[in-house]
Amino acid sequence: MARLGLILGDQLNENNAVLEALDREHDCLLMGELVEEASYVQHHIQKIILVFSAMRHYASERREQGWTVHYHEFSPRANVLSFTDLVRSYVRQHPVDEIVVAWPGEWRVLEQIRGWERELGVPVTVLPDTRFLCSLEEFDSWAEGRKQLRMEFFYRQMRRKTAYLMNGEQPVGGQWNYDKANRKPWRGEPPSASPMRFTPDEVVAEVRDRVAGCLDAFGSATDFDYPVTRAQARRALGHFIRTGLPNFGDFQDALHDDEDYLFHSRLSASLNLGLLGYQEVCQAAEQAWRDGQAPLNAVEGFIRQIIGWREFVRGIYWREMPDYAEGNALNNKQPLPSWYWTGKTQMRCLHKTIDATRRNAYAHHIQRLMVTGNFALLLGVVPKEICDWYLAVYADAYDWVELPNTLGMVMHADDGQLASKPYAASGKYIDRMSNYCKACPYSVKETLGDKACPFNALYWDFLVRHRDRFEANPRMKMMYRNVDRKGDEEINQIQKRARWIRDSIESV
Repeated sequence: MARLGLILGDQLNENNAVLEALDREHDCLLMGELVEEASYVQHHIQKIILVFSAMRHYASERREQGWTVHYHEFSPRANVLSFTDLVRSYVRQHPVDEIVVAWPGEWRVLEQIRGWERELGVPVTVLPDTRFLCSLEEFDSWAEGRKQLRMEFFYRQMRRKTAYLMNGEQPVGGQWNYDKANRKPWRGEPPSASPMRFTPDEVVAEVRDRVAGCLDAFGSATDFDYPVTRAQARRALGHFIRTGLPNFGDFQDALHDDEDYLFHSRLSASLNLGLLGYQEVCQAAEQAWRDGQAPLNAVEGFIRQIIGWREFVRGIYWREMPDYAEGNALNNKQPLPSWYWTGKTQMRCLHKTIDATRRNAYAHHIQRLMVTGNFALLLGVVPKEICDWYLAVYADAYDWVELPNTLGMVMHADDGQLASKPYAASGKYIDRMSNYCKACPYSVKETLGDKACPFNALYWDFLVRHRDRFEANPRMKMMYRNVDRKGDEEINQIQKRARWIRDSIESV
């Protein structure tokens, strides 16, 4: 009998532990485009096209290498809906010694896998996911005994481990973090650098035609241009290193009315699919600095996103699940506005960010954190609703990376396990980092009145409502000194305006 290796749709790396463990001469691989995976949230149609197309290319490449690959193509009428259905169907038709799979990216999938040995009567082996620098055991060892888990200290350990941008035990340039040098607004110069775009091939076209008409998906498939093979992803990496990275550092927090990408790489979708590995991405960025092609603040900021935040949030996810997903530390009760799905709001920053998300299945980290995320935080949206939205609408979103970033960093619903303070800001922040406010019918300089920017009243109301929780936070003392400069009558008017916004949110 042969062993069966299951390749999950977001584990398309060439060094997948399943491939390393099996024998291509005797064992088989199993892959499937599954209805349950395509519909458990209202995924962006481009995300579904991306994953299924990349899976088909990956299966074809493995066959060329001599693997036997059993592949289930998407069909809404098939009896095979879930991973469990897929494996059960195969095991019923073929003798199997053992099922081998790499550690999945979502708790709900791990729960399925853990039930297979009992249900199917076949031994199941779960191997480490080799797409990551830090193993789950290593993260737990680092976290053990710490009163607070903070990315900055974890990141420094990962820098030492990899030696990226290091002189022995010390960081090059004398600083670990150049975040303060990465906050410039963009005023049109230097010219922006969009990610490399790829014309859909026959595989993409066939997948698009198959799924577009039978799924209640978010967004538009019209402008799909993501890389769907490792070769394409490698080209996209090289393009970013040459064109985007040199200015990425200065302008990585910038927002602009006419630019979807500015200097961002859009490589996260390829990284999270396994088409690219963290090593090659970080090494390419570091080499650009060593060759004088990109400044240190850009390269450090980019590498920090990959071996810092990306690895850190994965460690938090697996250390804290499944209870982590239920967090609602601020006791939020507001439903997610329906216009998060349509973009039909008068607020220019939110309209533009959601419009770009609908078109591209992408928005960069400041659009996610300080526009759609900040507004949801200030409004008091139920964490699960905004988490499900983020998981659905972005091509790079998988539960292990989306949940801690949204529930923890955006919504502070984990009571500070991930971030030391909530990322709350008034419209002033958006005005400083963008030109959105110039074309907005609301006035960013006003807090009260029908034409006042809704962010402003909601911001002050947020601070007042949660004063007992945050007033003692050292990073928020300045905020509360500003609250104290307002009189009781002004606070009352602000709270009244905030209540009106929450009650009338669908028309804002």
